[in-house]
Amino acid sequence: MAKITRKPAPRKAAVPKKKAKAVVAKPKAPAKKSLKATKPWTPAEVHEVFSRFRKANPEPKGELEHVNPFTLLVAVVLSAQATDAGVNKATRALFEIADTPQKMLDLGEERLREYIKTIGLYRTKARNVIALSAKVLSEFGGEVPCTRAEIESLPGAGRKTANVVLNMAFGEHTMAVDTHVFRVGNRTELAPGKTPLEVELGLEKLIPAEFMLHAHHWLILHGRYTCLARKPRCEVCLINDLCRWPEKTV
Repeated sequence: MAKITRKPAPRKAAVPKKKAKAVVAKPKAPAKKSLKATKPWTPAEVHEVFSRFRKANPEPKGELEHVNPFTLLVAVVLSAQATDAGVNKATRALFEIADTPQKMLDLGEERLREYIKTIGLYRTKARNVIALSAKVLSEFGGEVPCTRAEIESLPGAGRKTANVVLNMAFGEHTMAVDTHVFRVGNRTELAPGKTPLEVELGLEKLIPAEFMLHAHHWLILHGRYTCLARKPRCEVCLINDLCRWPEKTV
């Protein structure tokens, strides 16, 4: 029987391994530069800003209507997340019959709600006003306290409330920061800050003492009527030549 000889299968040619691609680090994009470098405010410029505000409005007044420190306190508590005009509309009739803590307690929470039901969060605010009235009577002899800590201890009253009451009722040099002051402080870069407290402390350091009694009123009014949130009226702004806002229209 013939011997069968098998030829060995041809070996496959070795495929050279692909070399790993060298990882080349991409250069980092250069940080975007500000279109306009901000020049720090000088003391002379700050003095000029508030001199102009004072000349235009020597005796600015808060727009919350009140007849005494207690009604001021109540009005400020009610003004949280509400407009001054809306609060005034509700409190004109209220303060005619309840302008003291005892009269407010006698009115009662249910009847109080009827007076302030056009104001946002009126149920919570009515509860706070009754509670703060009771505390003013029991702990402060019926008189609105005159220290920050004591005012902030009252239901519904925070730092801004304390600053407004201390300034308007007791003549202290405080800086109440609402949405208007916060916007003006940041937009003009007079006192930029991420929180109302940062803006407050920045403004207090910056503003000369001679202007501090009325400073927060000037800034509130400026933000409310000139330095508007959506469409600032730069063309009529008293300080447009000094303002650091890069988007100002003049």
